[in-house]
Amino acid sequence: MDYQMLMLVIGTVLVIEGVGPLLFPEQWKKYLAEISLQNKNVIRRLGGSLVSAGVVLLIIFA
Repeated sequence: MDYQMLMLVIGTVLVIEGVGPLLFPEQWKKYLAEISLQNKNVIRRLGGSLVSAGVVLLIIFA
């Protein structure tokens, strides 16, 4: 993967991540408040699941 493709991928992720707070700021605040109350192991599992799914997609489509 070259530098330009990497920047396109990072840019796409930033756009997708920014849609929630841009369009629904109040719901986003509630979501973050609820997540902050979760046990740290639950948050780690969620993060690990997201990373695993991302790696699988990269392997499939790369």
